[in-house]
Amino acid sequence: MAADSAKILKITKIEAQKHPGRYNVYVNDRYAFPVGEDVMVRYRLLKGTELTPALIATLKTADAQSKAWSMALNYLSYQQRTEKELRDYLVNKEVTPEIIAPVMTRLLDQRLLDDAQYAHSYVRTMKRTSDKGPTVIKRQLKQKAVAENLIEDALNDDYSVSEQLDRLSELVEKQKKHYQRLMPSIQRQKVQQRLIEKGFSFDLVSTAMAETDFELPQSQAEDLLSKQAEKAWRKYRAKDPYERSLKVRQALYRKGFTSDAINRWLDQHRV
Repeated sequence: MAADSAKILKITKIEAQKHPGRYNVYVNDRYAFPVGEDVMVRYRLLKGTELTPALIATLKTADAQSKAWSMALNYLSYQQRTEKELRDYLVNKEVTPEIIAPVMTRLLDQRLLDDAQYAHSYVRTMKRTSDKGPTVIKRQLKQKAVAENLIEDALNDDYSVSEQLDRLSELVEKQKKHYQRLMPSIQRQKVQQRLIEKGFSFDLVSTAMAETDFELPQSQAEDLLSKQAEKAWRKYRAKDPYERSLKVRQALYRKGFTSDAINRWLDQHRV
């Protein structure tokens, strides 16, 4: 009988840790494992409670899941997250896959994680606060491992063609100012390229740009040519006359000036 009683595992002390809601459990007068208050209440752990090795293992698993759950809720309290972001966060916190899986299931069941909702919220936020178009937004969401069908649904619902055109009309004018030192043909190319890079489709960019006047008054074009030509002329002053003229011609042509306009300027400045 004495041998049998020695095998009994009994909680002899439960001691509060410095961390609120955390306790140290002693079994047979020896420290055995830590436990959270929720697990302690769920399993009715009290001084004198008898345990088995299997129950102790269950308690340790339940406590690990409880801690992971608390970490997940804290992480989600700051902002919405995708499933991938939450899972990566727990992995970085060295939570094991066996513990992560049930926590993820519980979060999904309670709709605390919802990639569809996240995609809609993300699209609306990017539409409101950034100059990025659907292609870039889609790429960013895919990097967060949001399913493509969820991304497409969010873009279709929350970033309509008319809204994109409204945004593009603003961006065309804004981008045009960046290239005001270039001739209209080059301005148009630069603006178009930049807006496509921002994630808007070629067709919508072209539609928006068709409403914008890129032409310059003759006097402004001549003044622009004069400034750019004089700058290039000074830059290549160390070249011999032929090569200097050639370099200036190439520089001005890249900026969209016509051959006739360039020739007229060079005729006036050849030595």
